Amino acid sequence: MSQNLRIVLIEDDDIIRMGYQSLLTDVPEFSVINAYGSYDLAKKQLEADQPDVILLDIQMPGTSGLQALPFIKKALPNAHIIILTVFDSPELVFEALTMGAGGYLTKNSSAAKIIDAVREVSTGGGAMSTNVARIVMHSFQKNLDSPLTKRETEILERIANGLTKSQIANDLFIDQETVRSHVKNIYIKLDVNSKSDAIKTAKERRFI
Repeated sequence: MSQNLRIVLIEDDDIIRMGYQSLLTDVPEFSVINAYGSYDLAKKQLEADQPDVILLDIQMPGTSGLQALPFIKKALPNAHIIILTVFDSPELVFEALTMGAGGYLTKNSSAAKIIDAVREVSTGGGAMSTNVARIVMHSFQKNLDSPLTKRETEILERIANGLTKSQIANDLFIDQETVRSHVKNIYIKLDVNSKSDAIKTAKERRFI
């Protein structure tokens, strides 16, 4: 019989953290070793915890989950990290996966999905929410000759999904003036004068 999987939670929301802790503790082959409100609180103890799997939030006080990833991977190269967050922008997904995350789930994932994801990454697999998997698949289907930069593409995709400039700014952690500047560049590159024309042209040419 194999030893229980050692799990550490790093999540700043007390209620969500306790919910995950309760959920995972109920699984016979899991042992929740520790639960922290931030990476800054966890970092001194993580190596002693020796977790097999870490569930890591992105937006936390102090060091963010993405900023913490390389430090965790360096200190615990054999630990498997699952990002568990409300954010599912393509930029964040690819940055997390590139930096060594073994999985990326959004917080609306079911309890069963979270449990399965822990098992999956512990055996070297990759675990993603359906919407995150769709983002990854969609990226491979795009026209690679797009004149739009990665950031311009992200902004236009959000415009196409009905987000306002304010919502886009919040989603991408940039200010509204930066969003306006990117939109202006998008219009110039696509030779259009309106939001609807930009969306139509980009979709026809598979830029988004």
